[in-house]
Amino acid sequence: MRTRFVAEVSSNHQRSLERSLEFVDTAARIGCAAVKFQQFRVRELFAPEVLHLAPRLLAREAWELPESFHAPLSKRARALGIAYACTPFYRRAVEVLEPWVDFFKIASYQMLWTQLLLEVGRTAKPIVLATGMATLEEIRSAVETLRAAGCLELELLHCVSAYPTPIEEANLAAIASLRSEFGCRVGWSDHTVCEDVVRRAVLRHGASMVEFHLDLDGLGDEYGGGHCWLPAAIQRVIASCALVPGAQAASHPCDGDGIKAPRACELLEREWRTDPKDGLRPLLPTRAKLGETRAA
Repeated sequence: MRTRFVAEVSSNHQRSLERSLEFVDTAARIGCAAVKFQQFRVRELFAPEVLHLAPRLLAREAWELPESFHAPLSKRARALGIAYACTPFYRRAVEVLEPWVDFFKIASYQMLWTQLLLEVGRTAKPIVLATGMATLEEIRSAVETLRAAGCLELELLHCVSAYPTPIEEANLAAIASLRSEFGCRVGWSDHTVCEDVVRRAVLRHGASMVEFHLDLDGLGDEYGGGHCWLPAAIQRVIASCALVPGAQAASHPCDGDGIKAPRACELLEREWRTDPKDGLRPLLPTRAKLGETRAA
């Protein structure tokens, strides 16, 4: 099966429908099978006390995608023959997205939030689950929850939640470990922005999907983070992966040990995952530590 490339727009759309449509057009033009957006609301993403302690987070409201965009974006994607997908970050977003998406993506940060997993699983739509920062047991619990809720088509993405991800932390051998453990397709969510890593994920490790962060012109809000691809570079990678696989070296620093466990570069991000008790970030113990630090 040919690897499907998915362009993750993330927060690079600048709340512009025209720019968002350009992302869809670009994804189709460079050879992607799908384009994906994110549906979040900052005040429903972070706990109120954290927004009080770190008001700079409220600036991310400028990254929120208007819900009204999904109908025209989905229509454009389907007209161009590619799939339309989105990540819900609050429960009502599942209902908002269901008429328009061809599949749902669940972010690594949301994996512990059982209620959201149940809401998405009950739609019976295909689901892609990112596994950044997670232990094998955390992944198993999420997979079981989704399948019990009604998910019949599940694909996992091996992911390292560091932005950008150091090449030596990619641990691409975990793709095969997850495939063996859960008996489903497994892809790679790239944050390395390294051509060799993406090609190796496909040609050496058999990634069923490659999700990558896309920006159009270096002007997107997340481009400065160093984890976004520009169209010409990723188009070159997509084209090369569509050819007959070439010889791959027996080993590479990005292969790793294949053990699916949080990498050193992810440990801080683990604390900023969504807490399953209230569906807000960060985890309750992390909120308590932030409050103690502020009080001190």
